[in-house]
Amino acid sequence: MPLSPRVPELTALDLLLSVARTGSLGAAAREHHISQQAASERIRRLEGTLGVQVLRRSRQGSTLTTAGALVADWAGQLTELAAGLEASVAALRAEHHARLRVAASLTVAEYLMPRWLVTLRHQVEARHDELSVQLTATNSEEVAERVRDGRAGLGFVEGPAAPDDLAWREIGTDSLVLVVPTGHPWSRRRRPVGAAELAATPLVSREAGSGTRRALEVALEAVGHVGIEPLLELSGTAAVRGAVLAGAGPAMLSTLAVADDVASGRLRTVAVTGLALDRRLLAVWSLGSSPRGPASDLLTIALRGRSQR
Repeated sequence: MPLSPRVPELTALDLLLSVARTGSLGAAAREHHISQQAASERIRRLEGTLGVQVLRRSRQGSTLTTAGALVADWAGQLTELAAGLEASVAALRAEHHARLRVAASLTVAEYLMPRWLVTLRHQVEARHDELSVQLTATNSEEVAERVRDGRAGLGFVEGPAAPDDLAWREIGTDSLVLVVPTGHPWSRRRRPVGAAELAATPLVSREAGSGTRRALEVALEAVGHVGIEPLLELSGTAAVRGAVLAGAGPAMLSTLAVADDVASGRLRTVAVTGLALDRRLLAVWSLGSSPRGPASDLLTIALRGRSQR
C-alpha cells in the first residue's frame, strides 16, 4: 500500500526533535542552517499534515505539547531507522564505487602501469562497478614511504632488495643496460666496459632514492666500488633518456625504458662485464594486511603480466 498523505516529511520531524532538545525554535533553525521563519513554516506544515498541534509558542521559548512529545518520541525511532538506511545505502554505493590509491616507481609507472590499469578498468566495467584511481609516480624510496604512512594502499618499487618493514611480492625482473647515442665513441666499442671503468665514468643518472640509481650503486659496491659521480642528475627516466639522446653522455637505464630507442637505432647498448645488473620489480603493501578489492585485482594483473614479458 502507498503511504498515507498524513505521513510527515523526515526533515520536519528532525526539526521537531531539535526543538525538543534545545527548547527554542530559533536554536533549532540554526542547527538546520535555515531561518527561523523557514523553521516556523516547516513546523506549521508538519502540524497541518498530522492534524495536531505539536508546539506551544511563547516569549520564553517553544515547548512541545503532549501530542508533540508523543510525535517526537515516535520521530526519534523513525529518524534512527532513516539514518541506518542512509548508512546502508552509502555502504552499498561504496561496494560499487571503489577508490584505488597506488604509487609506483617511474619505470613501472611509465612502462607497465598503463597496460595494467586498462586491464583493471575492463575488469571493473565487466562487473558494472565504478573505480577511481589515484596514481603517484615517484622514485622507489618515496613509493615505500607513501605505503608506510597510508597515502597509498599498494606500491610498486624496483631494486635489489625489498623494504624490511613492508610486505611484498615479486612481480617480475628487469635489467639495467648501458646506453649511448649513436655518435658516442662507445657506440662502436667491441670489448665490454668493466666495473672499474664504468665507476670512473661520469654518467647521466637518476636522482638518489630512485630504484635505477640504487641498483647500479649496489652492483658497483658488490665489486668494491663505492657510489657514482653523476655527470648529470635528473629526476625522471624520460629526462635521463632525453639527455643521452641529446649527446650528454652514457647512462644506465632499464631495458623497458630504452627498448624502442634501441630497436630504432637511436641508442646503442654497450656490453658491461663484472656487474650483476638484474633487479627485481616488487609490489609492496603494509605489514599485517593484504591487498583487497581493486588493489588485489591490480596485483593479480601485475603478476599475470610477469609471464607475458
